[in-house]
Amino acid sequence: MATRAKQRLLTTAEELFYAEGIRAVGVDRLLQESGVGRASFYRHFASKDDLVVAVLEDRDRRWLAWLRESVEATAGDPADRPLAVFDALSERFARKDFRGCAFINTMVEVADPTAAAHRVADRHKRHVIEYLTELLTAAGRSDADTLAPAFALLIDGAIVTSVREATPEAARRAGEIARRLLG
Repeated sequence: MATRAKQRLLTTAEELFYAEGIRAVGVDRLLQESGVGRASFYRHFASKDDLVVAVLEDRDRRWLAWLRESVEATAGDPADRPLAVFDALSERFARKDFRGCAFINTMVEVADPTAAAHRVADRHKRHVIEYLTELLTAAGRSDADTLAPAFALLIDGAIVTSVREATPEAARRAGEIARRLLG
């Protein structure tokens, strides 16, 4: 179980990194905003990079759990669940604090594919594809392994387009394209 100081660091870092970017937020700012001392920071994390990795790993678990819950709440029938992903995303995109995908943002900021943060962000995208494969398989699709990466591409495109257009409409349009792929 995380100590309160560690949890404050994780929560503060996630909020600031998502709102402002990883590089824009230094350790001093994290300490000031979280109210955690420098010694405590370094007891929990060897570096800011280690904190970034911990934030991303935690967000990966929570985001996938949110998506699963949203899809299941929206669509009782497994055949409807692959398209329900886009309904869930539309809701997410409509949030006032929506600033795109934390994992895409990380891969852009930490462009080195060998960097730990980049690898965690890439792993998240692979988890999304695995989940989509599960949904499509449960929906009876024999081509789930082919469709899942295509759906992931639609999701990532919808995320970026939603940020650009400042509207959740991109999720609906991506869902329509996905519907045609299922055609």
